[in-house]
Amino acid sequence: MKDYENNSYFWQKVETLFLSSGFEITRKKGDVHPVFKNLVYPTDYGHMKDTKSVSDEGVTVYAGSGNRSSISALVIAADILAKELDVKILVGCDEEEEKDVLHFLNQTDFQKTVLIRRGASQIPNWGESDIL
Repeated sequence: MKDYENNSYFWQKVETLFLSSGFEITRKKGDVHPVFKNLVYPTDYGHMKDTKSVSDEGVTVYAGSGNRSSISALVIAADILAKELDVKILVGCDEEEEKDVLHFLNQTDFQKTVLIRRGASQIPNWGESDIL
């Protein structure tokens, strides 16, 4: 099972999807959420173009102050009101920005999130050959 955890092929696929799609910022850091006025965006926020997600806008992106072509983590959100699971991409986020995004997303009792850091991914043994 260890071979399947945090392997480089997974992150390669996520990065290829991200880099081939591009993203559009729709809210800037410090903007107030359009519906929930008590929520202030901790980083720039937008969506990947031409992707599918639970919303019709595409995969959500939180863009930090670092390299915006580098995925630092994924966030998985469980929303009991919407009855959905949603994956969000963090790009160019340092640890403080990751913490701020998690705080932003976990402010309600109806949605909770977890962070999956990219970490030091490795090529699994089963991936070293094209022969299975």
